[in-house]
Amino acid sequence: MHQSVAIRVSRILFYIFVFIVFVGPFWGIVVTAFSGQILKPGQLFLWPVQPTLANFRTALIDLNVWRYLLNSLVVVALGTTLQVIVSALAAYALARKKFRGAAIVSLLILCTMMLPEEIISIPLYLIVQKRFPLLDVSIYNTYAAMVLPVVGWAFAIFVLTEFMRAIPKELEEAARIDGANEWQVFAYVVLPLVRPALGTVVIFGFIMIWDQYLLPLIVVNDKSLFTMPVMLGMLRVDETITPNIFVAATLLAMAPPIIVYLLLQKQFNRGITAGAVKG
Repeated sequence: MHQSVAIRVSRILFYIFVFIVFVGPFWGIVVTAFSGQILKPGQLFLWPVQPTLANFRTALIDLNVWRYLLNSLVVVALGTTLQVIVSALAAYALARKKFRGAAIVSLLILCTMMLPEEIISIPLYLIVQKRFPLLDVSIYNTYAAMVLPVVGWAFAIFVLTEFMRAIPKELEEAARIDGANEWQVFAYVVLPLVRPALGTVVIFGFIMIWDQYLLPLIVVNDKSLFTMPVMLGMLRVDETITPNIFVAATLLAMAPPIIVYLLLQKQFNRGITAGAVKG
């Protein structure tokens, strides 16, 4: 009896410890962002002191954070949409079609996951600055320069390929017997069956593109086109910005990925569970 009580108490204490470790830093960000009093080094508040929304107003209006937030939303919306489309088409070709060199293509795609961004930064910069021969224009300093390099992502292709390979071929053959063409098989047979995987790919792709720092930094030098990570890097070294305002801007940058995850959480959980069962 005493042992069971001790186990329960130990379990509760462990849960409290884990909760503090994982939720504590985020709660500290919220408290700092909504506090009117500036925190000193080593100081810790459990609740907002002098609660105010002035930090968010200063970040959004005075520092034009809304513009950088809009830039990030445009880039991540276009990038995630194109990334899912390209990854789904590539995965369909690799999973459902037989062609010479398919294994080599898959290996080359997976090899791109082993290259850090720093290695391809200089070649990418040179390619983006290259002017088209006939039009005499380049995509440097445009949204396209931040979107196109992230369209092809090996992780998304790999995840969708594994899910599409698990689809029974009888379903595809039945659809063809009913008169479905290649695009109809892809859109109405394959894609609905890999919807959980699509949700997983959208979440990871959204976060990957949203957190891009090096890419916007090397393909854009117009401040009006900077994204949230670049803007936060600028604010971090700005001595005129108080920590409360910086933390408020950070909280604004964290909001979209959290919202997207909450909206697609059901699909994400289904994708993880299906992958575990299939494996």
